Amino acid sequence: MTNDRSAALATQRRIAASDVRLPEHILLEGTSGRILREALLLFAERGFHGTSIRDLAEACEIRSSTLYSHYPAKENVLAELVRIGHEEHHRRLLEAASEGPADPESRLRRVVRAHVLAHAEFPMLAVVANNELHALSPELAGPALMLRADGRQLLIDILNEGITEGVFDVPDAFLAVTAISGMGMRVANWYDSAMPYEPEEVADTYAEFALRITRAGF
Repeated sequence: MTNDRSAALATQRRIAASDVRLPEHILLEGTSGRILREALLLFAERGFHGTSIRDLAEACEIRSSTLYSHYPAKENVLAELVRIGHEEHHRRLLEAASEGPADPESRLRRVVRAHVLAHAEFPMLAVVANNELHALSPELAGPALMLRADGRQLLIDILNEGITEGVFDVPDAFLAVTAISGMGMRVANWYDSAMPYEPEEVADTYAEFALRITRAGF
């Protein structure tokens, strides 16, 4: 009976990942850090609107008034997680694009690998940053949307360069980037560290998938 209940609960979860992880440079000491960690877990599993201030305060073992002394509102907690996720992702894309051979095929492989690796290494953060972004006001969502647009344009520019050089053959660069980005984002929903795949293995394989979409080398 216990096994049946565990199996049922597992199927009800919104994502597969169970590890609450944030980038190493994020300071998580003290109450503010505890709020971020607990909010990440709750928002990932229940969604922003499915999590109340009381839920978050109880998970942190603090009063709601204490939570408000660190963040003006629940939306600001989400905005901080969205900011962290998008900035980490964007930083990785820029580093991947600039380090190594400059030909379009090599750059596409590295950038897609970085894109997927960020979603496999921080699946909860990626799910919250991507799926709950809509819950933010335009003002709070703006910085993340700009980073997202910049990353999309980076990939479009790489594809257009490859098309011009005859390396890639796609009917529409924007739609190709949308497909490549989308399959990478979905990794955050199904990947878990308990699976028989290392994040690097998933990232390398998806980078190969991206090159096949562009028909590079075929």
